[in-house]
Amino acid sequence: MTQHHPNMAIATKWFEAFNEHNLEKLLSLYHDEAQHYSPKLKIRQPETNGMVIGKPALRAWWQDAFDRLPTLTYLPTTLTANDDRVFMEYTRKVAGEPDMLVAEVLEIKDGMIVASWVYHG
Repeated sequence: MTQHHPNMAIATKWFEAFNEHNLEKLLSLYHDEAQHYSPKLKIRQPETNGMVIGKPALRAWWQDAFDRLPTLTYLPTTLTANDDRVFMEYTRKVAGEPDMLVAEVLEIKDGMIVASWVYHG
């Protein structure tokens, strides 16, 4: 595991911001035109076909999640980084729901997340 790669710091900040439900801190890690793909987006907002682009769309998506799921937290289990990506595996925890295993890939360019893909069953 590449624990000391500089991109690991971005992943660590990502989990901190997400688990604090700190939208501004989370968005500060993303490029203004970042793309985000999630199967949950496809379900909750079918018109997106699973992808949103840009900080305003990311803000709306995560604000909705934090509002709907006040106990939502992610517990990281595996983080692996290289020069342009971080592969993250984590457990999604929400009170009253079964835990869900999730994988996510962050694409990083010039210290900013430019794209992310979420995978789960």
